[in-house]
Amino acid sequence: MKCIKFILVIALGLSNSLFAQDSTFVARDLKVTSLIEGTLFSPISSEEKVPLVIIIQGSGPTDRDGNQNMLKNNSLLFLAEALSENNIASFRFDKRIVSLLRRNMLKEEDLSFEDFIDDAIAITNYFKEADAFSKIYIAGHSQGSLIGMIAANGRVDGFISLAGAGQSIDNVIIDQLALQMPGLVENAQTAFNEMRTNGSTSNYSMGLASIFRPAIQPFMLSWMKYDPKVELSKLEIPVLIINGTKDFQVSVSEAELLKEAKPDATYVIIENMNHILKEIFGNDLENSKSYNDYKMPLHPDLIGHIVTFIKQ
Repeated sequence: MKCIKFILVIALGLSNSLFAQDSTFVARDLKVTSLIEGTLFSPISSEEKVPLVIIIQGSGPTDRDGNQNMLKNNSLLFLAEALSENNIASFRFDKRIVSLLRRNMLKEEDLSFEDFIDDAIAITNYFKEADAFSKIYIAGHSQGSLIGMIAANGRVDGFISLAGAGQSIDNVIIDQLALQMPGLVENAQTAFNEMRTNGSTSNYSMGLASIFRPAIQPFMLSWMKYDPKVELSKLEIPVLIINGTKDFQVSVSEAELLKEAKPDATYVIIENMNHILKEIFGNDLENSKSYNDYKMPLHPDLIGHIVTFIKQ
């Protein structure tokens, strides 16, 4: 069976402090709640308060560096390092799925999309109460874009969508299937409709089990009810929308939908940037390999757009 290229969820204590080897920032491990552990990078080149970017990762059991068990690309680690080089602090964290897996406590049927929203809000409130930064921004990548825009409402100074979808997740999946596995589109649409009507479905092909298996249906249903266009339009803060032309998970058309929902947003499409923010010149095989290349740097144009937006 052809592989589907989207990734779905299968789901104030201060501790260690250290100087990075290049001495551009101090790294501190923080535990915000029992399920939220992350790393704060604080630039050391300024004596004044600096902006903070809270980085929210995409779907799946993704850690603070943007990695999963079999996929190590360090995209979010590189993003945090690049921000520090531009005198911008950042906080990135392990997703609660990662924490639960480490403790052998993950129960997929108990997960809700609202759990991730609550985590993002808890982090935002933590740093607001600390009052240690000049401004606070949220940067949400992929699934984290939707989580971030909801958490950002009324709480932060600006929002950045990195490769975020412009439709509800069921419609995104239908569009992806239409391109990759068109024979399953009708079945998937029927299953989604049944979930919306009845709260669950048993009418799905085994080829779609990763989306519709019973344990994950409650989470999918909780995710489906959020429309990124509606959530983004609620924001009354500066917004930056970024996507890349080599993103085979979230196409440029998704970013266009976000721009339509928020006409005053800064809108940037980066040539040859893929879903994990790397520069790709070749075909889909090169694109796929980059997901497990932990040394490959970020697209060289990405940081400039983010820094300009934050410092404008």
